[in-house]
Amino acid sequence: MEQAASPGLRQRVGNWVESRPVQNFIIVLICFNAITLGLETFDVIQRHAGTALLITERVVLTIFVIEIALKLFAFDYRFFKEGWNVFDFFIVAISLMPDTGPFSVLRALRILRVLRLVAKVGRLRMIVESLLKAIPSIGWIAFLLGLVFYIFGVMGTKLFGESFPEDFGHLGLTLFSLFQVMTLESWSEAIARPVMDEHAGAWLFFVSFILVSAFTVLNLFIGIIVNSMQSLHWEEEEEKRAASEQKAHDEREEMLQHIRQLHDKVDRLEQQLTRDGASNGNGQNPG
Repeated sequence: MEQAASPGLRQRVGNWVESRPVQNFIIVLICFNAITLGLETFDVIQRHAGTALLITERVVLTIFVIEIALKLFAFDYRFFKEGWNVFDFFIVAISLMPDTGPFSVLRALRILRVLRLVAKVGRLRMIVESLLKAIPSIGWIAFLLGLVFYIFGVMGTKLFGESFPEDFGHLGLTLFSLFQVMTLESWSEAIARPVMDEHAGAWLFFVSFILVSAFTVLNLFIGIIVNSMQSLHWEEEEEKRAASEQKAHDEREEMLQHIRQLHDKVDRLEQQLTRDGASNGNGQNPG
């Protein structure tokens, strides 16, 4: 009896802990915990409400641990098959580490609990999954950007190294200067214009580099990520459409099955009425 009841209990616990009200409560709790962790950074608030914040921290952590424990009870080893569950488990486990002695640095990692919002909010989860899905393509774009940097780095060192050794003295300095140019952070006044005062045609170097790196390659990054998000969105829509069609098909099959059952019942009733009519007719003949 106990073995038969156990799966039912696990299923009920799993359905409850994964239900929308419980998950919404966890989301609100994560946001509230993010606020309290931010308040701990103010000395004035620590002096006046340090104890209350500590108690709040313990209560919130206890609720998070209970949630993970209930999921482990409900899903046992299947809990770790879901990547987002492993992420939640890791974040909560960090919070349980002692924050004294050599582990005191882990106290600052408590803010990582805010990242649980990514696992709880569907839209955020979709964005992260899109980024992960785009990593292979992003890797090739990063390789292309590296080639662009290397080519322009060697060119810049050869062209401007002697005149501006502090910015283009060797390949490392040139790559750092090019990175500043790519980010468009004070590139004109700090780097480009002084070089152009010495080398009149240097603007061709800087303009071509900005066009290739900042406006072309980086836009490829954005395009790949957006494309991955769209692909994932289409996959979700396709899954929803397939599920809707399957549900409609099941409903039609159920309705047809019900109609067939009704038809069989009508046939049996007709046969019964025919037999009753025949028996009644036979019983009246001798009279």
